[in-house]
Amino acid sequence: MKKPTQDMRQHIIDVAKALMTHKGYTAVGLMEVLKAAGVPKGSFYHYFRSKEEFGQALLEEYFQEYIGRVDVVMAAQGTGAERLLGYLRYWAKTQAFDHPEEKCLVVKLGAEVCDLSEDMRGVLEEGTALIIQRIKRCVQQGMADGSITSTQDAETLAESLYQLWLGASLLVKVRNTTAAFDTALMTSERLLA
Repeated sequence: MKKPTQDMRQHIIDVAKALMTHKGYTAVGLMEVLKAAGVPKGSFYHYFRSKEEFGQALLEEYFQEYIGRVDVVMAAQGTGAERLLGYLRYWAKTQAFDHPEEKCLVVKLGAEVCDLSEDMRGVLEEGTALIIQRIKRCVQQGMADGSITSTQDAETLAESLYQLWLGASLLVKVRNTTAAFDTALMTSERLLA
């Protein structure tokens, strides 16, 4: 029985996410995605108008799923600082080498697709803003409950933490060791104090 259009569209995105998490956006051709998804060659454009629209849908799906996971992690019991540090530990755990299915597409595809597509860059900008917003909320809660005593304003601190962890994620890939996450966690703890 043939899958409904929305289910098949989602299936293509799911298969492509796994491929692109390992290889990148431009290294994965549409034929490879369609073959892996078991979709006939000519039917891609029935589900997406272009590879760019497909890339946008892939990133939107990624952020929707990732933000849901972030919300769960940040809803844990504890002070604002405890919840924020819990999220950062979660980041280090899921972005390490043992969790390829949870890898950050911002780190993997960010620089690559921003140069290719303004629309995909826009999805990345909106998605990262949502993550920073959640970090900021934890910082504000930590400042209110006294667990974060930084003199930086919440917005600047949230932005700085996100940039620190994106950089650490890149260094983990470059150096093939998770040591950058240890440094990022120590630095984060100092920034919050």
